[in-house]
Amino acid sequence: MKLHTLAPSAGAKKNRKRIGRGPGSGHGKTATKGHKGLLARSGGGKRPGFEGGQMPLIRRMPKYGFLYPFRTEYAVVNLKSLATLGTVEQITPHVLAEAGLIKRKTQPVKILGAGDLARPVTIQAHKFSKSAVDKIQAAGGRAEVISGV
Repeated sequence: MKLHTLAPSAGAKKNRKRIGRGPGSGHGKTATKGHKGLLARSGGGKRPGFEGGQMPLIRRMPKYGFLYPFRTEYAVVNLKSLATLGTVEQITPHVLAEAGLIKRKTQPVKILGAGDLARPVTIQAHKFSKSAVDKIQAAGGRAEVISGV
């Protein structure tokens, strides 16, 4: 076998249909578009989502709810995730961001009470759930609220 003898199997390659190339091609004149009508025109065809004049699905669906655009979104961290930080004495949003528990250190942080703390630590965050504060204090630690949200 040599490189110049390689060829695809018979019938594996098919020539594309060349339309609008004169009467000898068999696909000249109307170029397989038929006579007149929307589909024969340049740029012809229906837009995406068009349902033949029926009320489109997007307009049939009910509108619902309202999202307050000025809401404060907190990065939430559970107590069980704080165990991965090791022997850090003071946990701040900066420490959480470096550990990858929150995306940005500028985002306000809320500590939730899922899981347990094994050792006393001081945790600084913008908000705490009641169960989180109880568990932090039960472990001998402190929950400090950072202002400025």
